[in-house]
Amino acid sequence: MVTAAKTLSQVVTHMSIAFGVTWAMTGSAALGGVAALLEPLVNVALLPLHERAWKRLRGSIARLKSNAMLARLAEKLSQTALHTGVAFGVMYAASGSLALGGLAALLEPVINVLVLPYHDHAWERVRARKGGPSNLLQPA
Repeated sequence: MVTAAKTLSQVVTHMSIAFGVTWAMTGSAALGGVAALLEPLVNVALLPLHERAWKRLRGSIARLKSNAMLARLAEKLSQTALHTGVAFGVMYAASGSLALGGLAALLEPVINVLVLPYHDHAWERVRARKGGPSNLLQPA
């Protein structure tokens, strides 16, 4: 039950950030609402494709005995690029402005990276209080 609540809370947090960034940049609650709905939906649609591609790449990398740490870094960078591209695309589509699209592409992912670890830590405390397994001491 805690996992479901945490996941729902992550979605709400992500949508709130998308809304807040768009509203702050455009002054339009309507565009903020569009971004809050569209941006997470596009990410949810694209992330499985990204994961599938990286699953195949991980197999190839393992066969080549390449540096696993470098492969993990490349995967995270490509995931960041995907999120940045989605933020840009949604803002550009909503506003028609390359400048606002570029600003959203910088702000939205950075704010998520800053806020979500606090969110996750708070939920790990809830999980620990409920007696479930906690990831508080495990590295990210």
